[in-house]
Amino acid sequence: AAAPPDWPAADTQAARALARARATRTPVLRHGDRPALADLVPPHDADAHARALLAPVERSPALVDTLRTWLSLHGSWDRTAVALDVHRNTVRQRIARCGALLEADLDDPDVRMELWFALRRT
Repeated sequence: AAAPPDWPAADTQAARALARARATRTPVLRHGDRPALADLVPPHDADAHARALLAPVERSPALVDTLRTWLSLHGSWDRTAVALDVHRNTVRQRIARCGALLEADLDDPDVRMELWFALRRT
């Protein structure tokens, strides 16, 4: 149920749910009280965005793996080094390289969030 001021957003959400149901040939499901952020963007669009965002580092599996691990460990150099079995300076160099290639400030939490969601699509 949606209140009148929320009708435009509810209509958009319903249209996306219907389009997804038609495309995947699955029943329309009612959104819970707390839909996931991934539900707001169609999977095809999310995948395309992830590929474009990560294109500068995709040729280096070591960079992608380091970035994914580093983000999953909340930017901890030491824990990432242990998880990857490399020296912490190697982690620092790889993350710096990722930042340079992606032309992104990896200290910015919004950038980290966007990269995390993109990495989850790959």
